[in-house]
Amino acid sequence: MGTLAATTGTMPAIASAATTTIDVPGVGKFDVEVPDQYAAQADQLNQQLNQALSAAPQAMPSAPALPNFAPPAQAQPQTAGDVALDAAKTKVGAMYSWGAAGPYNFDCSGLVQWAFKQAGVKLPRTSFEQSHVGAPVAFQNLQPGDIVITNGGGHVGLYAGDGKLLNAVQSGDPVSYTSLSADDVVTARRIA
Repeated sequence: MGTLAATTGTMPAIASAATTTIDVPGVGKFDVEVPDQYAAQADQLNQQLNQALSAAPQAMPSAPALPNFAPPAQAQPQTAGDVALDAAKTKVGAMYSWGAAGPYNFDCSGLVQWAFKQAGVKLPRTSFEQSHVGAPVAFQNLQPGDIVITNGGGHVGLYAGDGKLLNAVQSGDPVSYTSLSADDVVTARRIA
């Protein structure tokens, strides 16, 4: 039986402890169990803390200010055009296919329709119909995500910024960026 008690383990006796309150000025009081052998040191700690604070000036110094700190600028909410352009960017390299509206192949108006669908906006199917949605925008006021109608009304793409149009151009070509000039534009539209 003695060997059984040794293998199952007997719990060692727990040293007696007293509860002592540690007072940290400016923070609070904490009741801590302190073994009897350390109770005197805990009392001394409380006395030393109280003496140090009574000898110190009553006003606590303020924290130093952060130099040249400015709060972060508020992020502008994304427009439907921003979301549509971001969606269309994921399709760069997808092949042109007449009449296709994604998600793997596109024609020009199919790409624009699919991209705006990702933004929760339902657009008509053809470039002609898309030339009448939203609000008109002058060329010099184009913003990324605006719909741009070119080629006499027979082609559409999304303005990508920096004079570039993101579009599905023609059979055999993948969705890509092309240059855009004011002379190319029939109309431009902004979806609110």
